[in-house]
Order: sequence, then structure tokens, then C-alpha cells
Amino acid sequence: MNSYRVAQVTAAAGAFELAEREVPQPGPRHVRIAVEACGVCHSDALFVDGAVPGITFPVVPGHEIAGRVEELGEGTQEWGYQVGDRVAVGWFGGSCGHCTPCRQGDFIACANLQVPGWSYDGGFATKVVAPVDALARIPDALSASDAGPMACAGVTTYNGLRRSSAEPGDLVAVLGLGGLGHLGVQYAVAMGFETVAIARGPEKAEFAKQLGAHHYVDSTSGTPVAEALQSLGGADVVLATAGDSAAAAATVDGLAPRGELVVIGVDTAPLAISPAQLISPGRVVRGHPSGTSQDVQDTMAFSALHNIRPMTETVPLDDADQAYQRMLAGRARFRMVLTTG
Repeated sequence: MNSYRVAQVTAAAGAFELAEREVPQPGPRHVRIAVEACGVCHSDALFVDGAVPGITFPVVPGHEIAGRVEELGEGTQEWGYQVGDRVAVGWFGGSCGHCTPCRQGDFIACANLQVPGWSYDGGFATKVVAPVDALARIPDALSASDAGPMACAGVTTYNGLRRSSAEPGDLVAVLGLGGLGHLGVQYAVAMGFETVAIARGPEKAEFAKQLGAHHYVDSTSGTPVAEALQSLGGADVVLATAGDSAAAAATVDGLAPRGELVVIGVDTAPLAISPAQLISPGRVVRGHPSGTSQDVQDTMAFSALHNIRPMTETVPLDDADQAYQRMLAGRARFRMVLTTG
């Protein structure tokens, strides 16, 4: 049997185990990718734990995939890919093309959005088959272990900022300095924003400075975060990367008039924000999804141009369970990446 390896869980919240599978042939409008690296994202827990509808076990998660095109299915020629091309696949794993958002060109809001690890086997494997519209070309300047996290963490922060109301020179705050936030600060600086990093503890001030932040706010200092932001003139945009509803809500009074809170860190707790905080100053609170394959490609091109890279810890696919547990425990600095080489 011509086989490949996967790291899978066979029951909800189970441990990862390695398995051999027969190599699949890509169907129409699909390609097979030889995976070189795949990031371990906190969102993978939704699939590992069976916390979303339609999950069937065994599950092979992974939606921060980087590799090379290995075989092209029927109907992919017009996309211009060739065997050997370097490509990434992220949270956006393909769209239906016929729902209302797709017909409006808003493919990331597709009512039938495909996500690797949920809709089909993900990148915790040596091979993956994905729809051709999910592919983004990787620039030569990016390694596979850098490109993988760009397909989810990178595009989410980059797109969250470029789709915001902020303009160059505006005061933009990034809440959190973790897997999303350390990229968000770098992108904000490169986009020309006066950048504020917000995190817990004075010891992170130097790290924020290394990332390029112009200001640092320690949320544990005793001074309310909103007060600290107002002392800087009020934030035009706060990008909330931390999955902490209370911390995100605490920034709202630090927004300038017409300021915007962009939420990308996932938390199931409600945001404790009153209409009174929003109406008179005309503030806006909105969520931001990841981004399409074109957005991923834009993110990687911008990152290559400005020498922005994720901070990663790489481990072999054989150690997928160890990497996943390290991510869950919050011990990763800052993105765990599985490699197949």
C-alpha cells in the first residue's frame, strides 16, 4: 500500500496517535499537498474535543498548513498551479461559491465554509487533499514553518488591522502578546500605526519594545487600561487578540470617539459593554474572521517585505501530542509547529 502518516485522535479529547493511511487521489478541483509544516492552533481544540457540529472521529486536525503541490485533480489547470509549487492552506479551507456571501464575494463568510480538520482531514499529516481555492502561494523568503502559522494566526491579525478603520499615524493598541498578539504588534508597526502593546506584567515591556511597540501598558499595574489609553490620547483601534472577554471589555473606555474594538481572540464569556459606552462617542465593537486564501497570500507577501516572522517552536509530527498539550497549557513561545522532514 502506498501510504502516508497522520496524527489523529480517535475519541473526543483523546490523545494523539500515529496511523498509516492509503494515499488519496485528489478529486475534481482538489490538489494533494505534501505537507512540510503545520501550526498547532488553539482552535484545533474545537475539533479534538468534538465541540463543533458535524465532527466525526478519528479527527486529523491542523489548519496552518505549508507544503508543496504533489498532484493536481481534474479542473485545477486554470488556477495555474504546478507540481512542486509551495502553497499554504489556513482556516479558510474552501468555499461553496453559491451561498449569498459567496455570491457577494465575501468568501470567508461562506455559509458552507470548509475548515481543514473539520470539513476534511487537516495538516497533522504528511499529506493532505484540499480544494484548489484554498491554496495561497508561499513567497520564497518564507520557510514552511514560518508560512504555516501565517495561514491562520498571521492572516487573522494582519487582516484585522488592515480592515479596521485605522489610518497611518493613528493610535492602535494590541491587547495580548501571545500567538496572535506578537504578530499583531509587528503588523501594526509596519502599517505605520503608533502602536501600544497591552499585556500582563512589567516584565513584558522589553519584549513589546523588541517587537517595535511605541508604548507598553501593563494591565496589572493598578492603573485601568482604559485610563492608560486615554492618557495617550485614546486608541483609534484596539485589536483584542487575547481570548479574554473581560480584558477586551476593559479597553472600550480607552477608545477615542469613533474608535473601534476589533475582537479576534475567542472567548465564550459575554463582553460586558453597556450601550452608554458606545452611543455618545460613536464607538464600534465588531468581530473579525480569519481571511481568504488571497488574504493569506497578501499576509505572507507583506510579512516577507517587512521581515515579519512568527516566533515558533518546531517539533516532529511524531510528537504531535506533546506539541498540542504544550499549546493547550499556554507554554508555547509562541506557535507550535509540526514538521514532517
